[in-house]
Amino acid sequence: MKRRDFLAAATILSLIAPEAWAEKKKTGAKPASSTKPTGRSGSSKPSRRGRAVAAAQPQGPVAHTADDPITEKPPAGTSATRLPPVKAPEPPVDWRTYEITTSVKLLGTSGVTNLWLPLPLNQDTLFQRTLGHNWSGTAGNSSMRRLPDGNLEVFHAQWPDGREDTLTIKTLVTTADRHFDISKRTVAPEREDILRRNLQGSQLIPNDGLAFQLAERIIGRIKDPVAQAKSIYDWVIDNAIYDPSLPGCGTGDVRGQLVRGQYGGRSADINGLFVALCRAIGIPARCVYGLRTGTSRLFRSLGLTGEDATRSQHVRAEFYTPGFGWIPVDPSDVRRAVALEGISDRDSRLVSLKKVLFGVWEMNWIAYNFGSDVVLPGQQGPIPFLLFPRLEWRDGMRDGTNPAAFEYRITARQVAL
Repeated sequence: MKRRDFLAAATILSLIAPEAWAEKKKTGAKPASSTKPTGRSGSSKPSRRGRAVAAAQPQGPVAHTADDPITEKPPAGTSATRLPPVKAPEPPVDWRTYEITTSVKLLGTSGVTNLWLPLPLNQDTLFQRTLGHNWSGTAGNSSMRRLPDGNLEVFHAQWPDGREDTLTIKTLVTTADRHFDISKRTVAPEREDILRRNLQGSQLIPNDGLAFQLAERIIGRIKDPVAQAKSIYDWVIDNAIYDPSLPGCGTGDVRGQLVRGQYGGRSADINGLFVALCRAIGIPARCVYGLRTGTSRLFRSLGLTGEDATRSQHVRAEFYTPGFGWIPVDPSDVRRAVALEGISDRDSRLVSLKKVLFGVWEMNWIAYNFGSDVVLPGQQGPIPFLLFPRLEWRDGMRDGTNPAAFEYRITARQVAL
């Protein structure tokens, strides 16, 4: 046989063999092995081609957990096993700059008082860059501190006496809308320690037990990690309820939701549920804590209506897949639109929003940090996350959802540079 004829025959066989196997599997017939007579004894044995075909047959779904993540042992043929050469990412063109001003006033405290404020991400990304900070006030000591977990940077101010003291801090942040393109797998691998951290459970976000059982039921026989995360995203939207009556961004208590079998709350609760289910099946995921800073082009309720951002804290989420990197999602804002816009689950606008918020962040919002179980310097126990101003007073710690001993106001306005 001529070489070109052999190559043509081999190509056709490689296309036909998987289809023949699938047909035989449907009818219950066993695949016949390719045999080759030896000539001396008349016995047969599998050929090299037969063994290769047998090894490539489809298998059942691969079970993954937080201890056996999909990033280490991806199922054959998924997006995690077809990675092209890494290319430099293309930076966005359209950037918007916001000036965020936080003003704090102490209400006649006594003794040493410590104030902690979350600051925007300290590392530049393709969707956000911090341009600088400046502050003024009557604090005896004030400085920026970087905590070890979740790229978390905070501003710390201390007053040694009990006067009515003040502090004002201004931050310039520039943002660009963040888009996920499923046709491009060009992202360099994430650091191993970061992936491990975002597979672990926390005090409020479990990655085993009920979370694993529920996540397994949701994904069924889906193998591709992007498709698995999409099925979890859809399930959270279909089953969680947004409750605007809760203070702040909710408690973020996913463990309690799983025990009760009642899902929802506010952004920390709904997006925390998404993160817990992803981690349980071995997909690194994390909550991203931040602040709305501008109007929304999607729905009025998903942005500011003026410059007052004092109660505009919002938690988003993202998950990691090799080749794609961190993929942004926000199932909470889908449920928020249903609750605050008065539209039904079958409204075409909601269907479109559901598609958009898997892979897109409208950056009328800035990210503060990824931290969970945060331990502030000088404090003994951790707090679930740092999103609001926190005041350490004589009788303990107060946060911005119920300040009592202090007043604060946050404004955000778009500026031109």
